[in-house]
Amino acid sequence: MFKAYVNLFRGTGPQLLCMLFGTLNALSDGMHYGWTAPTIPILLEEDSPIKITQNDVVWLEALYMIFGLVSLPLTVYLADKIGRQKSVLVASATSLIGWTLIGTATRVEYLYIARSLVGAAADVAFVCSPMYVAEIAHEKIRGFLAGTIYVMELGGVFLIYCIAPFVSIRIPPIVGACIVTTQLIIFPFMPESPYFHLYKGKEEAARKSLRFLRGTDDIDEEFKAIHSAIERQKAEKGRLQDLILVKSNRRAIWVMTILNCGQHMIGFSAILMNLHTILSAADVTFVSSDSAAIVYSGIMMLASIVASLIVDKFGRKVLVNISCITAGLCLLGIGVFFQLKASGVDVKALSWIPIVFIMFYAAFFKFGIGTIPIVMTAEIFSAKVKALGMSVADGMYVFFSTVSIYAYQWLNETYGMHFVFYMFSAFSASTFILTMIFIPETKGKTLEEIQLMLKK
Repeated sequence: MFKAYVNLFRGTGPQLLCMLFGTLNALSDGMHYGWTAPTIPILLEEDSPIKITQNDVVWLEALYMIFGLVSLPLTVYLADKIGRQKSVLVASATSLIGWTLIGTATRVEYLYIARSLVGAAADVAFVCSPMYVAEIAHEKIRGFLAGTIYVMELGGVFLIYCIAPFVSIRIPPIVGACIVTTQLIIFPFMPESPYFHLYKGKEEAARKSLRFLRGTDDIDEEFKAIHSAIERQKAEKGRLQDLILVKSNRRAIWVMTILNCGQHMIGFSAILMNLHTILSAADVTFVSSDSAAIVYSGIMMLASIVASLIVDKFGRKVLVNISCITAGLCLLGIGVFFQLKASGVDVKALSWIPIVFIMFYAAFFKFGIGTIPIVMTAEIFSAKVKALGMSVADGMYVFFSTVSIYAYQWLNETYGMHFVFYMFSAFSASTFILTMIFIPETKGKTLEEIQLMLKK
């Protein structure tokens, strides 16, 4: 097994280097995504350096999501106008401004501006970074490279959970600023995607980029294949309506709808943002909420790493299906526990079930359905509509995340916590069925082969 992985990654050093520095913004964004959970309780204390109210809490969470949607047109424009690499750098510079405002803020209004900026930066980054990585990667490791965007994101969540509860609120912004500054210094020296160069008619620049990425001058065959794919895809239309009118684009949108809906309606965002409340409702007392959050995010990060390592060996659909089945069973078990508790049954002896099952859920979820959507999003749109398609997919991500959070709150308040987990479990089963029927397997295929497959 080890030898097989050595052979798989032989000669891919330049691609791994570009991937690392091209996704540092995701590490920073993970810190932004998880920032409110450990920081809000500190800001609400009497001796807080920045006075906020409960209404401010709502806006500090909402502005991040709202500006993720607002920036979608800008993302499409930047990706196709200045390129994937430069768009990532724009997002990183914006994130640096956000961290600076958070680290120096004396009033909540500065935090509002910062959260708006980093929400917009996150949208640009989570479209352009996966796009860049997918276009520089050889098909044999494209799944691994594309999957690392989630590993970096969860690494950021893990990092903020480990740091924020135990230090001054001024320290995490310094850490985040150092991360994006590193990217701003080093990433400009990495090559732009050869696909983008060819899309802009810069053949010599594309050859130079491809030689660096493959570590060899023997790139003629792959260059011709990429050139042919770009020429064919440029002949296609790239209007918004063509996401629906063109069969391959329509099928890609359908795939993204299934995967993004499944990802969030299986409970990712709702559980991540309400883990403390869930454990409190279960009367879990043998572990603190801060410790549980660190373990939860750590497990998700490790599961994402494992998924990224094996996705090119076992395929996308297999991991999604295993993930949906096992995560769904964990969610069902938690739902049964809460129903027993709501029915008046003494469940003290069973109080270990929610914490154990939710940790297994973290592992199984990120093993498949929590990682594969970003991999496939970067693969299934043609060059002509890739920026547009991935921006729409990112919009779906934000939309279904918001729906799942609202559904969690409403079901919990109206019917009880057990209905929440039954809903999540039902979506796990539905996603499994829809994946079996509608999701294509893209393992080992070039981006052009994937386009031809979607047209059938």
